[in-house]
Amino acid sequence: MLEKLGVAVSTVTHAKVFTVADSTLVKTHIQGGHTKNLFMKDKRGQLVLISAWAESQLPLNQVHRVLGTQRLSFTDAPLLWDALGVTPGSVTAFALMNDASGQVKFVADEALLAFDTLNFHPLRNDMTTSISRADFLAFAHATGHTVQRVDFTKLGGI
Repeated sequence: MLEKLGVAVSTVTHAKVFTVADSTLVKTHIQGGHTKNLFMKDKRGQLVLISAWAESQLPLNQVHRVLGTQRLSFTDAPLLWDALGVTPGSVTAFALMNDASGQVKFVADEALLAFDTLNFHPLRNDMTTSISRADFLAFAHATGHTVQRVDFTKLGGI
């Protein structure tokens, strides 16, 4: 999809990483804003994908108020696969391209969007793809998603 959009990216292969802590060694060699991505849902079934800067503190007990959802909880692997076509450890904003029905609300951290270059897994956790902020926002729009920007620092981290 990125190629079809004419988006230039750079991808690096590395050992599999499952958490932000696992990726510490990986990100030392890759410039830009590194991400943590959370796939969640509320009791009504609203699905939410949050892409945040890896260093941001996310007040998950408060973010639902800003999003207009009920309190959020993590989803299970089958729902993650059905909605975004990825497995745990590989959650990424690039998976928005698999949400053809538009059921997933997408939230991006303002701290992440402050970087000129953003880094996400390309649907698998043994690679990191770097993309410019402008191209990433164009990609999200091309998938039919609105990018809801949230400044997590104003919510108070936990």
